[in-house]
Amino acid sequence: MISRHTFFLFAWMAAAAAAAPAPFDLAGPVFDVKISRGSSTLPAGEVPNLAAGDRIWLKADLPPTQSAHYLMVAAFLRGATNPPPENWFFACKTWTGKCAADGLTVTVPEGAQQVLVFLAPQTGGDFKTLMSAVRGRPGAFVRTSQDLNQATLDRARLERYLSAIHLLNGTDPAKLAQVAPLLARSLGIKVDEKCLDRLPELQAPCLMQGQESLILNDGHSTSIVEALTSGPGSDLAMEASFTPQLSYGYYSPYIASVLDIARIFESFGTAQYQYIPALASHYGDKLALTLNAAPSFHNPLSVLVAALPAVETSQLPPLHAVDPKEIYCARRTELVLPVEGAPLVFSTRYAHDVKLTLTSTDGTSLDLPATADAAQGGYVIDTAGIRAANFGDSVTASLHGYWGFDAYQGPSFRLMNARARTWELAAGDDAALIIGRQDTVHLRADSVGCVDGIMLKDPAGKELKVDWKSVKPNEVEVKLPLQDSNPGAITLLVTQYGLTEPQSVALHAFAEAGRFDGFSIYAGESQGTLKGSRLDEVASLTIKGVTFVPGELLSRAGSDELPMVAQDTQGASGLKAEHAAAAKVSLLDGRSLSVPASINAPRPRVALIGKSVQASAPANDSNIQLADAGELPQDASLVFSIRAQSPAVFARDENVDVATIDETSATTLSVANGGLTLENAQVAVATLNPAKAFGPSTFGPLKFRVNAKGTTSEWQPLANLVRLPALKELKCPPTPELACKLVGTNLFLLDSIAGDSEFTHPVTVPEGFLGSALPVPHPTAGPLYVKLRDNPQVVNPTLLTMQQLPAAADDAGRNEARQSAVRSDSQGAAGSPPP
Repeated sequence: MISRHTFFLFAWMAAAAAAAPAPFDLAGPVFDVKISRGSSTLPAGEVPNLAAGDRIWLKADLPPTQSAHYLMVAAFLRGATNPPPENWFFACKTWTGKCAADGLTVTVPEGAQQVLVFLAPQTGGDFKTLMSAVRGRPGAFVRTSQDLNQATLDRARLERYLSAIHLLNGTDPAKLAQVAPLLARSLGIKVDEKCLDRLPELQAPCLMQGQESLILNDGHSTSIVEALTSGPGSDLAMEASFTPQLSYGYYSPYIASVLDIARIFESFGTAQYQYIPALASHYGDKLALTLNAAPSFHNPLSVLVAALPAVETSQLPPLHAVDPKEIYCARRTELVLPVEGAPLVFSTRYAHDVKLTLTSTDGTSLDLPATADAAQGGYVIDTAGIRAANFGDSVTASLHGYWGFDAYQGPSFRLMNARARTWELAAGDDAALIIGRQDTVHLRADSVGCVDGIMLKDPAGKELKVDWKSVKPNEVEVKLPLQDSNPGAITLLVTQYGLTEPQSVALHAFAEAGRFDGFSIYAGESQGTLKGSRLDEVASLTIKGVTFVPGELLSRAGSDELPMVAQDTQGASGLKAEHAAAAKVSLLDGRSLSVPASINAPRPRVALIGKSVQASAPANDSNIQLADAGELPQDASLVFSIRAQSPAVFARDENVDVATIDETSATTLSVANGGLTLENAQVAVATLNPAKAFGPSTFGPLKFRVNAKGTTSEWQPLANLVRLPALKELKCPPTPELACKLVGTNLFLLDSIAGDSEFTHPVTVPEGFLGSALPVPHPTAGPLYVKLRDNPQVVNPTLLTMQQLPAAADDAGRNEARQSAVRSDSQGAAGSPPP
C-alpha cells in the first residue's frame, strides 16, 4: 500500500519534472557582513561556519533613494522540533536611527544551529508576525536554511565554471578542450566530453548547456550546511535530490534544493505575507542577494529570506594531491600544484591566506603565496621568493592557511631544484629513430618536473621545435619530426627552469631497417637461419650469450635467408630446445633490434659413407673422362650409402630427399619406390637416376637430406650433376699449326676446347651452338681437353683417338678446315639465339 507521504513525493516529482524552478536572475539588496571570533574579524565570504559566541555585524547597504522601508530581522534556530525563544530574534530598522548608521551586531547564542536574515517591508505588526511564523514552524525554516546554503554553494561552483568558460571563449577558444577537464575536476562539474570533440568555436555553447544540471553532488559542501534535526530521517527534498529523475539525470542537487525551498514557501503564503528566497553571493564583506521572483509591496507583501552559514563544527576541506608521487619543479616561474577533492576551495574564499611552506637546508622556512585556480586545476605558487633560498636538490613542501577562523594544513608535495641531469632513452626507443616519419621516443631522468622545453637539432644542424609532454615523474614523451631528415647524429636540447644553458642529449637517426621475420636453429647445431629482408645490414646475432656471424646471403621467393654461424660452436651445441627465445640482431650501423627466435628440437643427423657413379650402357659414348670425382653424368646413376647418427637407427618410413641447390628440382628416394635399401638398421643405400628423376634440363650441385616424418636433417652436398655431349671423331692434318675437326652431337654442352691441359689457346663454343662439327686446336701432346658448360671450372681430357690426315692433304686440309670453320660459324650463328 502506498503511503500518503510517498504518493505526495511522486506527485511533486512529476510536477517538478514538468516545470523547472524560476532562475535566480534578479538582483536584490546587498548586505555588509563581518564575523568576529575572539580578536579576529573576517568578511562573511571567508567564513564557512559559525560558532557559539561569534559576533555577527550586519548592515543593509541600501541606496539613498530607497523608498520602501525594510525591517531587517536576524533569527537563530535550534532544530526542527525546538522553537527558538523570542530573545533569539533581533530587529533593525534599516531606514532610521542607529541601525541605518551602524547596522546590527548580534552574538550567536549557545545552542543555536542556523541563522536566517529577513528583510520585511515595514508594517504595523511585521516583527511579531514574522517571529510567530518562525517559532510556529521551525522545521520548515531549518530546512530553508540548509537548502539556501546548499544552493548558494552550488551556485558559486556553477558561476565560477561559467565565468571561466566565457572568458576562454572570448580570449582563446582553442584552450577550452585543455581547460574544461581541469575546471570539471576542480569544481565538481559534469562536462559532456562530446563537446570537446567539436570545433573550438562551438565548444563553449555546448559546455554551458543545461547549466544547473552540470553540478555534481559534493559531499563536502553538503556536510557544511547540515545541522542536527529531529523528526523523520527521510525528508522529501533529500529523497528527491538522490532520485535518478532529480539528481544526476534531469536535475542536480542544486535544483532539488531550489524546488524544496519553493515548496516550503508556498505553504507559508498568507493574505499579508509571501516569502521569497534569496541566494547570497559573497564578494569580500559584501553579501549580494539574488532573487528568483519580483518582490511585491502590496498584499501579500514579500519577505526576503537569506541564510548565513550554519552554526556547526568546522568541516575542513578534504583536499588532496592529484598525484601524490609527482615531483614538481621549484624553479618554475608559475608553479601549479594539482589538487582535487574540495570544490569549495576553488569556488569560495573560505580557504584564505594559503601559503606553501618549505624548509631550506639551513633550517629556515620559506612561505610562498598560493592561489587556488580552477582553470589550472590546482594551487598556483609564486616562486619569485625561492631564488635566494638554499634547499638543495629536493625538499618537501606543504600547503597551509586558514579555513574560516581555523588553521588548515593541506597536502604535501615534493619539489625538485633544477640541475644538470643524466638523460637516456627508454629501453628499445633507440631503434625508433627512423627518418622519413614522425617518431615518438621517451626520455628519462631521475625527475622531469623542471623541463621547460625541448628542441631537436637534425644532422644538418637545423633546430626544430618538437611536441613533448610529461607522462611520468621521471619520463617525458617526445615526438620527433624526422620526415625530412637524413640518417646521422641528432641532438635533443633540453632546457630547464632555473638553468641558463640547455642540456644536450646525443642520439642517432637511422634509415628504415630491414624486416626480421625470425631466427631458427636446431638444438645441437652451430648454424641457424635468419629470415627477412635487407639482411645484408646484419653484423651479428646473439641468443643466450652465443654470438652468430653472417654466412652467404640467399634470396628465395622474394625473401632473404641468411645463414648465421656460431663463433663458439661448443656454446651453440649447448643450446636447449625453446619455442620462443629472445634474440638480438646487431646491425652494421650500430643498432640492436630484438627478433623472435626458436631453438627447435634436434633434427636427424646422418653421415655420408661413400658414393659410386655407375655409367649407363653403352659405356661412355661421350668420350670425355671426368677429372672431378664429384661430377655426376646425367645419364649415369649414383649409388651412395649413409649411416644414421641421431637417432642411431633408420626407420622404414624414412626418406632421402635429393635436390638442386635452389631446390627448384627435387626427388625423394624411399624404400617404397625402390630408391632406398636398408643394409641394416644403421646403414642405408640410395640409388639416384638423375635423368629419370630430374629430366634433361637439370644440372649443377646436388644436395641430400634425411626426412623422418617431416623432420629433416641438415642438407649435405652430394654431387655435381653435369650433362655430356657425344664426341665422335677428331681429324687433324700433319701440320700442328693447322686446326683439327671435332665431330659430335650436343656440342652446345661444351664451354670451351683446348689442345693442352693448361688451356693455352682455347676455342670457346658459342652459346646455342647447333652444329655437329667444330674447328678445334691441334693437340700439342696427348688428348684434346674440354670444359663442360655445366661445370666450366674443371678441365677434362677426351678419349678420342686423333685421326692423322696424309701430308698431301695439308692444302686440302687447310681448305677443308677453312670451309668447315665457315660452315661451323654459319651453323653456330644460325643456331645461336639472336643478340
